[in-house]
Parts: sequence; structure tokens; C-alpha cells
Amino acid sequence: MAEKAILYDATKCTACRGCQAACKQWNENDEYIPTPSDREGVQAENWGSYENPPDLSPQTWLKMRFTEVDKNGKVRWLFTRQACMHCTDAACVNVCPNGTLYHHELGFVAYNKDTCTGCGYCIDACPFQIPRSTRNLLTGIAKADKCTFCTTAGLDRISAGWEPACVKTCPPKALQYGDRETMITEGMKRVQTLRAKGYNNAYLYGEKELGGLHVIYALEDDPQVYGLPVNPQVPATAIAWKKVIQPIGWVLGALTIVGLGLNFLIARKAKMSRELPAKKEK
Repeated sequence: MAEKAILYDATKCTACRGCQAACKQWNENDEYIPTPSDREGVQAENWGSYENPPDLSPQTWLKMRFTEVDKNGKVRWLFTRQACMHCTDAACVNVCPNGTLYHHELGFVAYNKDTCTGCGYCIDACPFQIPRSTRNLLTGIAKADKCTFCTTAGLDRISAGWEPACVKTCPPKALQYGDRETMITEGMKRVQTLRAKGYNNAYLYGEKELGGLHVIYALEDDPQVYGLPVNPQVPATAIAWKKVIQPIGWVLGALTIVGLGLNFLIARKAKMSRELPAKKEK
């Protein structure tokens, strides 16, 4: 089955933020303005920008980031789609201890919130700093949140044969959805067009990064200008967890169980040895 991807053309985006609204509406996230008293929210205040909210949160899985640049004495905005990049070599999947984060058969990173333990490993490991978490102050139970590529149980647009909500609602068609290879081909065409117009640093971000992303950006300038990591890497700690620490933990856990079992058998045998002479005397 062909892998799917979203292509984001930053040169077409008008930062209308319709994608943000559609994401919240479809995924039934609370549409509230966070206040400073919200421990898990993002402080809301007039900070001199049309960009809103200031950051991602457990209720905001997608936001448009504004970057002000000065080119030839003229100030202009660059718009960046900030959400899960759905990496092939996904650090969050590597460190997730129970498979709550996993690769969907179509390639992107799916998420089962019901089984999330709130360990926070995915938050620490993500090279794009995307996942956010919330904790119930009464129960102490924490849960992570991020874009699910519109595959949340009961709200699964992809299985229904529909495109993601953000793509569906984009007025200038800056977002497209389809087979990943098709999106890469289309993205390369756009980059070549930009270079022909004099944007020599135009770049297709996500074609090869982290084994290939399932959210691909057509940029008119270098990734770092948009606030994107130039060469994102899976942290060494994530690799160590998956390939060394976790297997060792399984082995130690198994040895502990075997040890307890042997201890029970030995203790039981000793007890029977003590009781047998007493029965013979009677």
C-alpha cells in the first residue's frame, strides 16, 4: 500500500489559519483561549503579533508560525506549518514504551491516547519539539497529545477515504494530500519553479530528513530561515532506549520473575522437608 503524505507549499500560504480552526473542530479539541492560570495551557496575551496562539498545546495540535525576515531592506513574513512531521525514523516511536505511538500502515505516526502512560519520553525525544502533555491534578494521570493525521478513533477521516481536515479547508490550496511519491514529485516541481524565479535557496524539506517525512515543505529559502532544524536527528538517548536499555529491562524483568519462581520452589521444598519428619513422629 502506497504511503501517504501532506505537501505544504509555504509560498502559497496566506496564514489565514483555517487549518488551525479545522483541526480543532474536527478533532473536537476545546476551543478556548488559554490564560496564565492554565497550568497546561499557553499564556494568552497581546504580544504584538497576529500569530495566535503563541505555541502548541494539548488542545492545539497545529499552528501557523510567523517569521519576520528582512530582505533588501524590506520586511516580510514567512509562514511555517507547526505540527507533527510524521517521521519515518520517528524518535517518539522509538522511545514509546508500550506502542502508544506507532507507524500507521500508510507511513505516518499514529497515536492511541487511551494507552498513553504519560511518561513524557516522546516530548523529550522529538527533534521538532511537537508533542505536548496535560496532567490531571486530582488523579495525577498524564496524557500526551499531537496531530494524529486525522486517524483518531471515531474521527478517522483517512479510513473513510477523505483527506485530512487541514488539507480540506485550505483556501489557497497550500496543502495537498496524496501518495507520498506523488507529493515529492509535485514538491520538486514547485522548488524548481521557485529556483527559476531567482529563489536559489528554494528547498524541498522532508524528502530525506529522518528517513523521509510525511509532511513535506516546499520552501523558498533555507530551512533554518523558517525555524526548521537543518539536519534533524533522532537523539542518541532514544536509540539507546530502544536498542539497549529497553531490551536489558526486559531481560532483567524476566530474570526477576524466574528468580522469584525459583525462590518459591526452594522455599516450598524446604517447608515440606521440615513438615515431613513431624508427620512421621505422629
